[in-house]
Amino acid sequence: MNFVTIGEISDLGWFCWPGSPIPATRCGVAVLSDTMTIPRGPTLFGIPLDFILFGLTLLGVAVFHHHTMRVALAGLATITLYKIVFTGFTSGDGVMGLVSHLDHEWVILANLLCLLMGFALLSRHFEKSHVPVALPKYLPHDWKGGFILLVMVWILSSFLDNIAAALIGGGMAHQLFRAKVHIGYLAAIVAASNAGGAWSVLGDTTTTMMWIDGVSPMQVFHASIAATTALFVFGIPAAIKQQRYSPILAHVHEHPRVDWVRIAIVTLILVLALATNVTVNVKFTGYADHFPFLGVAVWVAILVSAGMRRPDWEVLPRALRSSIFLLSLVLIASMMPVERLPLASWQTTLSLGFLSAVFDNIPLTALALEQGGYDWGMLAYAVGFGGSMIWFGSSAGVAITTIFPEARSVLAWIKGGWFVAIAYVAGFSVMLMVIGWHPEPKRRPKHGPSETSNAQHRTPNAEVPAFDVRCWTFHQKPS
Repeated sequence: MNFVTIGEISDLGWFCWPGSPIPATRCGVAVLSDTMTIPRGPTLFGIPLDFILFGLTLLGVAVFHHHTMRVALAGLATITLYKIVFTGFTSGDGVMGLVSHLDHEWVILANLLCLLMGFALLSRHFEKSHVPVALPKYLPHDWKGGFILLVMVWILSSFLDNIAAALIGGGMAHQLFRAKVHIGYLAAIVAASNAGGAWSVLGDTTTTMMWIDGVSPMQVFHASIAATTALFVFGIPAAIKQQRYSPILAHVHEHPRVDWVRIAIVTLILVLALATNVTVNVKFTGYADHFPFLGVAVWVAILVSAGMRRPDWEVLPRALRSSIFLLSLVLIASMMPVERLPLASWQTTLSLGFLSAVFDNIPLTALALEQGGYDWGMLAYAVGFGGSMIWFGSSAGVAITTIFPEARSVLAWIKGGWFVAIAYVAGFSVMLMVIGWHPEPKRRPKHGPSETSNAQHRTPNAEVPAFDVRCWTFHQKPS
């Protein structure tokens, strides 16, 4: 077994990889033989092959955007086989290591699947309620109407799941712009759904994770400064671009009759999901990692209300294909051997936002919570909003492509929604200038099992003694 060293970021840049050819004297730290052992594994130019394969998968998704599900499944199969044969998983080696890993991840995957499929039906209920058709009566008939729609999505996502907010916004845009929606405006809808949830512990999975782990809602609230700034930076150019591409519907030829039963169904689904989310995360946190309560709650509401209005079951096959794609990327990301983040700082936090555009933000958030030392509002904004920069960077982006499949092009998304990345940096910069970098300890007791209980469920391979670390470290199988 060979030991590797942990280097200063200021000397080595972003990463100090296991097996890196960088001499120990450059790393600035003695060999950690008494603290941590990181066995070597296959690398290329010092980079673990896990990340190279993941990068190739993402490149394939970007290039072959008409075959994204096939590319994602091929990448998942390749990386899974590679992990079984060569490096193993954090929870163990070989097939049993894979089984243990899936046992740890299945609740997240099941929740995502249920939400993506369920909210696809919800968006059709909302569209068929005729509320989107009635909106032109109340919205301005120029670019400001498109901007107000983005504001509505932003507000909805502060207390609803960002998937639901994005799909509702996409459904309204489909009606208001006569099914001719610019990809840049779709990127803005996704950005609004992610930004709105970045400052609320109920609006996004990552902020809910922080809440469960002991971060006070007030400790993430100042992310609203960045989220509001970003909304104006990306919202105004997106609305202007959409108005030029396809003007907003100025009026309706006949007064639509709102289907209040469908509105009641939408409300039932959302209220039950919100109530389940709050109840489980406050009262039964110890069970939250063992069953997909949120996803099941959505489907209970759908099935109970099916006798009132028939759901559009026909949308499920397309929603399933998009869901399989996202779940494949999420599962691949969970297999990546990232064990530590760089030293907590505003520069690290800013970079995590860009990383979350291609890397699942759930494990990034979990690592940051374990490490500590962050400004929680900045972290919430970064990992919550950063995924908007690429269509598959967030579940909201993948969900909206079920309505607009033409958005599954990385180049078109970046070209049409260039203002999203600028908005991310602008929002972060304004928050940094106004509030500054203020790392804080968690103010609340942690919900759920005690540290002793958590330690009993921690596998030996995952146990790593605490130490001051300033770079990424990785777990790999012994050679």
